[in-house]
Amino acid sequence: MKKIKVIKIGGKLIENTELLNRLCDELPRFYPNCVLVHGGGTLAGQLATKLGLEVKMHEGRRITDAETLKVTVMAYAGLANKTVVAELQKRGVNACGVSGCDMGIVVSHKRPVKDIDWGFVGDIESVNCDMVAMLLEKGIMPVFSPITFSKEGELLNTNADSVANGVASALAERYEVELTFCFDKPGVLMDIDDDNSAIPSINREQFAELKESGVIYSGMLPKLENAFKTIDSGVSAVRLTDPDHLDGGTVIVK
Repeated sequence: MKKIKVIKIGGKLIENTELLNRLCDELPRFYPNCVLVHGGGTLAGQLATKLGLEVKMHEGRRITDAETLKVTVMAYAGLANKTVVAELQKRGVNACGVSGCDMGIVVSHKRPVKDIDWGFVGDIESVNCDMVAMLLEKGIMPVFSPITFSKEGELLNTNADSVANGVASALAERYEVELTFCFDKPGVLMDIDDDNSAIPSINREQFAELKESGVIYSGMLPKLENAFKTIDSGVSAVRLTDPDHLDGGTVIVK
């Protein structure tokens, strides 16, 4: 079974030229059996501020009203996506920038209003594995922005981690898939101030212990919880690391 590496990169990497260059220097060795998914970091917020739009957040997540959606699509599917694609093309990687609505790959629904009206934020319903596989088999590296669409034709702003999980899980139906979350740390650290303290691997029992002891907390908790859900969906492993250790870092296992 062919091995496919799905790599999700955060917006901080796109905004940091040095980190992005280091990542793109490493990606050719995984090509053509690689899919990239990226976030947008603060690009949408910066653009909204320049346009005089109010940036609305709740618990660190963006509320996407109609005007903010336009800015988000411009920032994520435009500037962020094409910046990454251009860097890969420069290195001989035949990359193609896509969003979830291209070829109907990622269908979402508008998040229901409960305590918070998130606006045009999407939760994933399905991922079309056939379309992603078609690109891979033709030697094209898909570079996904986290813009998806609904069956009613609405563009939706979707969490990039969720897009990466969805794409990886769909591809696991026909490939051996490893999902890598690439950020600015070399893994899950025992000591947040020591980059040499990356934990080699974490299973569910260890995760519970690290959570109880307070080693894992805050924004790392949902990442690892989602990692275990992704493994349950058929993905062989989930890795958390930085651009310099794409074969290292911390591996999440059953």
